[in-house]
Amino acid sequence: PDVIIEAQFDDDDAEHGQDHFQDTLTDDVKKLSLDGGEKGKTVGIGDVHGTKQDDGPKVNDPRLLPDNCLQRTAKVVYILEKKHSRAATGFIKLLADKNSELFRRCAMFSPVDHRVPRAYVSLADCPADFVTRPEDYSNTLFICRIVDWKEDSNFATGQLAKSLGQAGEIEPETEGILMEYGVDFSDFSPEALECLPQNLPWVIPSGELAKRRDLR
Repeated sequence: PDVIIEAQFDDDDAEHGQDHFQDTLTDDVKKLSLDGGEKGKTVGIGDVHGTKQDDGPKVNDPRLLPDNCLQRTAKVVYILEKKHSRAATGFIKLLADKNSELFRRCAMFSPVDHRVPRAYVSLADCPADFVTRPEDYSNTLFICRIVDWKEDSNFATGQLAKSLGQAGEIEPETEGILMEYGVDFSDFSPEALECLPQNLPWVIPSGELAKRRDLR
């Protein structure tokens, strides 16, 4: 608890000035009895500031605790199959340390999905005027593909694939989602289009209607 020290001075002592007040207060401080569970224990001002509270009871030996009280831990030893497409939608910005060698070579890619790590991307992949006018791209979505992530680094290494457009618009946001999940939304090949009926307008043959259930 806090310690409050009260002192009283006579009015005629005011003529000695403020310094005399402080000296008198220091001289008149007496040891205070603090009720800390031990009767008769007294401490002075220096002892009050130097007192350290007990850290409490020591933690029990984990080896003596039952299994249901322990947190199981594990270590990844091998990646059997890579499920993620390694593509992410996000924004690019300059590095904070302008005096570093990395600042002259890389920018920081911050993904929208926080489950994906931030990544260093080469300035050569960024727009030409990004270094001089980074604020122009603060709301522009980019697609980045993660190519490496070293064990001793907090950030991955990525490569910018393309610029999608302004964040919040339907088309860039939709394209970003499709690329993140590896959905092929490219145009059909001519070979695939040749499988479709060429005579238009096309109607369902009567033979097909006879052997199929009409779910229209």
